[in-house]
Amino acid sequence: MQLEKTSTVNKAEKLQHAVAQAIAAGYQLDREAFEFLSELASTEDPTETINKALAALNSLEKKPFFICKELLVDLLKEPALSKEISPPPLQETTVFAESQLTESKSTYRPYAKEVAAETKIIDDPCSKLGSDGAVEDYVEYFRDRFRRLEKLLRQRIDVKGAASIIDAIKASSGTRSKIIGMITEKRESQQRTIITLEDQSASVTVLIPQSTSEEVKKKARALLLDQVICVSVTKTRGSLLIAEDIILPDIAQKQPHKADEPVYAVLTSDLHVGSTKFQKEALSRFLLWLNGKYGNENWREIASHVKYVLIAGDIVDGVGVYPNQVKELVVRDLYKQYRLAAKYIEQIPDYIEVIIIPGNHDSPRRALPQPAIANEFLETLQETRNVRSLGSPCYLSIHGVEVLMFHGRSLDDVISAVPGMSHNNPEKAMRLLLQSRHLAPIYGGKTPLSPETSDFLVIERVPDIFHGGHIHSLEHGMYRGVLIVNSGCWQEQTSYMKRNGFMPTPNKVPIVNLQTLEPMHLAFS
Repeated sequence: MQLEKTSTVNKAEKLQHAVAQAIAAGYQLDREAFEFLSELASTEDPTETINKALAALNSLEKKPFFICKELLVDLLKEPALSKEISPPPLQETTVFAESQLTESKSTYRPYAKEVAAETKIIDDPCSKLGSDGAVEDYVEYFRDRFRRLEKLLRQRIDVKGAASIIDAIKASSGTRSKIIGMITEKRESQQRTIITLEDQSASVTVLIPQSTSEEVKKKARALLLDQVICVSVTKTRGSLLIAEDIILPDIAQKQPHKADEPVYAVLTSDLHVGSTKFQKEALSRFLLWLNGKYGNENWREIASHVKYVLIAGDIVDGVGVYPNQVKELVVRDLYKQYRLAAKYIEQIPDYIEVIIIPGNHDSPRRALPQPAIANEFLETLQETRNVRSLGSPCYLSIHGVEVLMFHGRSLDDVISAVPGMSHNNPEKAMRLLLQSRHLAPIYGGKTPLSPETSDFLVIERVPDIFHGGHIHSLEHGMYRGVLIVNSGCWQEQTSYMKRNGFMPTPNKVPIVNLQTLEPMHLAFS
């Protein structure tokens, strides 16, 4: 037994030394090369093989970013190695640093590997998109939004008897009623808030006076343009209506679905592969962890239960997304960015289901809803493992737990429009979207909207998990039975963030136990 322990330790030390030498020389190892070295360490010294590889690579004019398995195999076949080696394609891959290697006395047997994935796509708008962008399309789009949200509002007991705006205007002075309308204008002062509401028959001005309760004034401050709401009003002698209360469509308290076995989902986003600020070392540690090769016994136990990895957009940093972006790119070709991203994602164990949606930095159009990332960008990735590419937003069920995935571009508009909200607390903005029952209420802000014949951004189906990204700040909370998670990022503070005084929280990964819906997070910095 003691001899076995000594052998295991020697193997680990040899492997660590070999990897450290490669990294010190400025090279990286892909997953297959690392696994090959691990097997080699049982019978031979992997340091000798690495030294041969370094000698061969250093003789090349154009040196590759990484050492692949094929090179190591060729070296063992031909110890003298006198022939010239053609470098592999210019791609980067995971860095296996010495401090990342772990050696456990117990064999890593992932629980999730023995569990079949249970993934169902409930709703994905990809196949339903198609708009010419004509004025008539926009008119129909907002009519559809109004009809859908009005229906949700009228499902509330306290809104069922709401009148039309035209009926409220025609009522006699002092009449109390409830009306449903879309906010087309909002004016604020220290004394009062004035909004213009519009339904399919008329529009009206509604005053929220200074004399109203603090609760109503707080609701008024959080109102968004193009939001559909119900207002309890009193008719004045003219056409003005005085608000007494404001009612949002909101979600009812629900009993969430839960998995019948302890499988976990990793919720992440905003890799921004190709950016100079991309945290490749931290992501490498994360990938090692998923493979049971990083972290203590507790971390390895958590990793063994991961069955799903959900990536909510901004897989790559893109090209030309914002002015002078080229100065912050290490890879300036969009196709190469995706090929590089594929080298990372393919290292996720095959038994883990991977689901991705686009963000505003990705290849599809930026207008919401976004189609899925096209296969031409994911071709390299799909050759090595199966990845589900869906649109944003989309609804899916994983082990019976329903998830609404949405990148979250509209959160910028919400945060800038509502007093007291900030990028440091994205959960509050995501909660407001649930209360509004719409993923992008504001039209004409930073978030472009496509005038589809149906508004796919209405939250008609209430999820168990609402997963978003974009804000680069990790935060989670529970609202009326819905777990809200904003999943942080894998990118350091950019010049844009610095100018706006925002500090991201990179390299922290939220993990949800689908059997309990309890969230946790691990830091890979």
